[in-house]
Amino acid sequence: MINVEVAYALPEKQEIIKLQVNKKTTIEQAIKQSGLLEVYTAIDLFSEDSANKVGIFSQIKSLDEIVNDGDRIEIYRPLIADPKEVRKKRAEQQREQGIVK
Repeated sequence: MINVEVAYALPEKQEIIKLQVNKKTTIEQAIKQSGLLEVYTAIDLFSEDSANKVGIFSQIKSLDEIVNDGDRIEIYRPLIADPKEVRKKRAEQQREQGIVK
């Protein structure tokens, strides 16, 4: 058995579930064992255009990736806004206000 964590964060709350799983466990299996899919029914990992991505320590991974001892599996929420567009709008606003030339 190995130890892993499954993490899911909302703007106001973060869940980290510690698990012991078999050595050949996949990310998908660990997430299912964590019970987070039952608690947070909005998590969409399995549809064709799934809204949520997964990773290990901030590195995007596929659901069939085998986990290692000590891994933190992260379930990512979809972005509300494109970060590039947000920065572009902020820069335009600052230019209009005379803050940035």
